[in-house]
Amino acid sequence: MDAVKRYFRSPAAVLGLVLLLIVIGMALSAGYFYPRDPLALAGRPLIWPFANPRFLLGTDNSGRDIAAQIFYGARISLLIGGVATLIAVAIGVLVGALAGYYGGWVDNILMRITEAFQTLPNFVLLLVLVAVFGSTLTTVTIAVGIVSWPAPARLTRAEFLSLRSREFVQAGRTLGMRDNQLILREILPNALPPVIVYAGVVMAVAILLESALAFLRLSDANVASWGNLIGLGRDVLRVQWYVSAIPGVAILITVLAVSLVGQGLNDALNPRLKQR
Repeated sequence: MDAVKRYFRSPAAVLGLVLLLIVIGMALSAGYFYPRDPLALAGRPLIWPFANPRFLLGTDNSGRDIAAQIFYGARISLLIGGVATLIAVAIGVLVGALAGYYGGWVDNILMRITEAFQTLPNFVLLLVLVAVFGSTLTTVTIAVGIVSWPAPARLTRAEFLSLRSREFVQAGRTLGMRDNQLILREILPNALPPVIVYAGVVMAVAILLESALAFLRLSDANVASWGNLIGLGRDVLRVQWYVSAIPGVAILITVLAVSLVGQGLNDALNPRLKQR
């Protein structure tokens, strides 16, 4: 309860939560406001926003309703961001927990693997995975999760290194608890808060990575995503700039919302800030 109060003391955190709830509301209500296929032709191509009451945000190069694509694109961004974050955190927690708890040669091997993944920039590695395994929505989501796990792994490892010698862990060993019990029941619950907070950063980066892929036309072209719409507007950027600008603003707001919520959670859950 104290953490909730601390969260709502921050205006930026509250703003982020409101913006995120708006984006979630768009994703949930897309089928209600726009029951037709968002990629179906709806009118004359390149109608400017507010020029026609039927198309409040205008139409794209092919005559598809931009507002419908924005609403359905919220689903895609949240889906990719959420699932990719779960994959990245799951892999990162597993690797970091084993490395931090056992140390020694286990730590050396797992950290060398982690460093190998960090040798290449995330986006370059993502391009390789998409080129090899295809650009379907499922493949892109899994690929984004795979390239995003090293940072959560290092954070989890650092938490385990600081917790594995604490008194409650030593007491568990004295009582005969096995390693898996100590990891899952004693250390992991205490190590998770900073990882959960960092998950907001992972989700924001995942949304940006997918959008960058779609802009390069390397994502799934059969779904209405903000990145696909930005990439489509690239061909008419000088005259009909709104085609790219509107989904760009949607991405900016969503990433900002996720980042502000993550920062608010950090302020609320960080024990060093409880007295502030």
